[in-house]
Amino acid sequence: MKAIIITGLSGAGKTQAIDCLEDMGYYCIDNMPPALIKSFIDLSANGKGIDKAAFVIDVRGGKLFDDLKESLEELSRDGIDYKILYLEASDRTLIRRYSETRRHHPLSEGGGSVAAGLKKERAMLEVLRKEADFIIDTSNMKTAQLWEEIKHVMTSGENQKSFMINVMSFGYKRGTPMAGDLVFDMRFIPNPYYVKSLRPLTGNNIKVSKYVLRHDITQEFLKKAMEMIDMLIPFYMKEGKYSLNICIGCTGGHHRSVAVANELYKRLQEQGRRTTLEHRDL
Repeated sequence: MKAIIITGLSGAGKTQAIDCLEDMGYYCIDNMPPALIKSFIDLSANGKGIDKAAFVIDVRGGKLFDDLKESLEELSRDGIDYKILYLEASDRTLIRRYSETRRHHPLSEGGGSVAAGLKKERAMLEVLRKEADFIIDTSNMKTAQLWEEIKHVMTSGENQKSFMINVMSFGYKRGTPMAGDLVFDMRFIPNPYYVKSLRPLTGNNIKVSKYVLRHDITQEFLKKAMEMIDMLIPFYMKEGKYSLNICIGCTGGHHRSVAVANELYKRLQEQGRRTTLEHRDL
């Protein structure tokens, strides 16, 4: 049997993940006591017609969650093929999601702060995160994007074509994105804002783009950034992470960051990379 263990932070998208895997033909069980995984697999092996299953296991299980490490070791000893899919997101994103749903974090004692619950949860899951085969950061993902990402990592295997690069432009006036793996500051580039005819335009306009990209320092940055990304991707994959969030910032998030993010996105696409593009502050 092929088994997937879905785990990670509360609010990071495990419910959406289980819905996706059900559509992919997995027999799915939510909040499974870890000690029962092996029993379920043994039962399924006796002509029950179940050849792949997914189990959501997280801190909701309370003390039962403590059995997970021993249960996974038992699966390995018995030669059962399983993968761990770990979902996470930034604290800022998770706190917002909890605020929208008006639910309490499972580790927030007596309905306490979500932030405190998340701190405890990250500590509890740190060892499991290191063992994960796939780590997906859902901070900037909609449900459809998460489904696409799960289907890719489950069917593509460990190759660079399954790696997702998310490019985002932003303005420092509204704060640095919490989910950025790499954050680049474009305020070293001459600012189109001070050119009267370009000020009302954005980096999506060809005139602004040409102004930003014509500078040697911009071209040198793009060259070095592409080299860095190419160098880093194999190491991210080695650590079980299959996405990279690149944030490109400038003062307002309208001119330089947008133009550079567009160009970086274009070059990554030309390499055949799976890439998304978002302009946060436009």
